[in-house]
Amino acid sequence: MDEFNSSKPIYLQLADRINRLIVSKELKAGQKLQSVREMALSYNVNPNTIQRTYSELEREGVLETRRGQGSFVTEQEERLIQLRGKMKEEQIETFVQVMREMGFSSDEIVSGLRDHLLKMNKGDESVDRID
Repeated sequence: MDEFNSSKPIYLQLADRINRLIVSKELKAGQKLQSVREMALSYNVNPNTIQRTYSELEREGVLETRRGQGSFVTEQEERLIQLRGKMKEEQIETFVQVMREMGFSSDEIVSGLRDHLLKMNKGDESVDRID
């Protein structure tokens, strides 16, 4: 299991991991998550940390808790679309900020990204064209 970064609370790091699993569809809409106890054992953290993670994700509308049944990924498609967009924007923002700090212009960032994607996609007919 990955180590946790000391600059951000563990419960938020776990929330980010769960969000990534949802966006990548490893966790699907309506799917039940592990119990608080099971998740705590999986990540080797205190159950209270997992409870806080689940509460945060529920507050954000990503998880739904069903009394006596557990926590489930929301089935609200619009909320999942919003989550996907938010996570994409956060990743792009971080990438652009780092590139700017290194002195790259917008044109250099765009052309570098285009070149990288073209190299990655070479020979993969299923990938959309890059204009």
